[in-house]
Amino acid sequence: GKFPFTANGRARANGDTDGFVKILADDATDRVLGCHIVGPAAGDLIMEVALGMEFGAASEDIARTCHAHPQLGEAVKEAALNVAKRAIHI
Repeated sequence: GKFPFTANGRARANGDTDGFVKILADDATDRVLGCHIVGPAAGDLIMEVALGMEFGAASEDIARTCHAHPQLGEAVKEAALNVAKRAIHI
């Protein structure tokens, strides 16, 4: 699932909306296979997905995790939701 920073409240408030979060998951198992993050705080945001991959997380596991609002990390949650076409803010 892909989620643009243009739809993230903190990125909009900061005026830093270039980029996106994209989570790749297996179609059959939903296991997270990878993630691309281009944009603000990408180096900080990727660790959530890396931890999930280390422990065999599904995109649904990331989607159900509480994310503070308004924060850039919500873009990770939204991308995870969008694996199943369920993003809230787009």
